[in-house]
Amino acid sequence: MRYRVQVLGWALIWGGVFVFGYLAWQVFGTDLINGWVQNGASAELAEDLAGSNPHAEDVDSADFLGSTDLPAGVPDVVRHFDEDPPEHGEPFGFISIPDIGLVDVVLYEGVDRATLQDGPGHMEGTPLPGQPGNAVISGHRTTHGRPFYDLDLLGPGAEIVVETTAGTHSYAVRELRVVEPTDVWVTDNRPGGWLTLTTCNPKFSARQRLIVWAEMVAGPNLDYVHLHEARFN
Repeated sequence: MRYRVQVLGWALIWGGVFVFGYLAWQVFGTDLINGWVQNGASAELAEDLAGSNPHAEDVDSADFLGSTDLPAGVPDVVRHFDEDPPEHGEPFGFISIPDIGLVDVVLYEGVDRATLQDGPGHMEGTPLPGQPGNAVISGHRTTHGRPFYDLDLLGPGAEIVVETTAGTHSYAVRELRVVEPTDVWVTDNRPGGWLTLTTCNPKFSARQRLIVWAEMVAGPNLDYVHLHEARFN
């Protein structure tokens, strides 16, 4: 009987060691790996962006709207800096959120599990950041670098900056909301230039989703975004 109790005791001890070891790996080990991946991708991406030559197209506002009655603030001709979607899993830009200490984190194309282990991912099928519509970015909150760990601390007006080959665009936070994982309507397209950030909620749980909506307020495509918004409003 005593032997069985000892065996059970050791089994519980080693089971606890395994569980806590696994949790420590999930929280800290994946952070270390993510740091190596981010550092390697960051240097290469910075070089690519520095050498990029974004393609710009002049758009006649009256022709685009089908009317010479232009909305206030929209010039006769606006420039549109377009860019092709990157390949799945490829790094394509940087995101910075000064209020929560997020600086030049590499963005990847795709929101599958493998891609999100490398960094925040852009949802394919939504516009790229810097373009008209609703660009959706998802990221981890408690593992793999936890880029969106403090996303809940953002308030209205907080700045989010995204740099891609099209240039550097600035967004201002407009709303935070907690929704259910099935509320896929948060990714729907919308007039204007929007950035939607999604992550798990609460921390250390995937029971809900925390959503941050931010509106474009500066960048090389801002005039084109306003023109696009006027057309579809």
